[in-house]
Amino acid sequence: MDRRQQIVEQWIERLAESRPDQAAPLRTLEPDPFRNPAGYTTRKSLTELWKQLQSDMAPDAIDAALDAVIRLRAVQDMSPGEAVEFVAHLRPILRQYPETFDPVLFESRIDQLVLATAKKYWQCREQIATVRLRERKRMSGLRPASGRAGA
Repeated sequence: MDRRQQIVEQWIERLAESRPDQAAPLRTLEPDPFRNPAGYTTRKSLTELWKQLQSDMAPDAIDAALDAVIRLRAVQDMSPGEAVEFVAHLRPILRQYPETFDPVLFESRIDQLVLATAKKYWQCREQIATVRLRERKRMSGLRPASGRAGA
């Protein structure tokens, strides 16, 4: 395993440590997305985010990778800070390899990624709220407004 793969694995492990109650799917190396959707999605997303941090930080690629992992976190019982803190977990990992990565460049890129993650989280939460509101309206439309027939 090369250093870049080690970093992704350490990042996944940090994420798992932050949510011990939900760590099992992250630690499982099950490659089938149907048997381990959360672990598969998280691993795939973090791998792509790490790839983007090392290259040109293509906004579309970052958005797609964040979308997948943040959708999982937006529906879980956690605060907004907890939902996006996984990006910051990368900082101490990279500090272990000062000779390999430009610390100033990566600190700046991680900051950009934290902001993009927070934005994506709030977009997902807005979508959830919209869906819930629409569902409440739909359900309330099924019930009669009063006890009278035809009312």
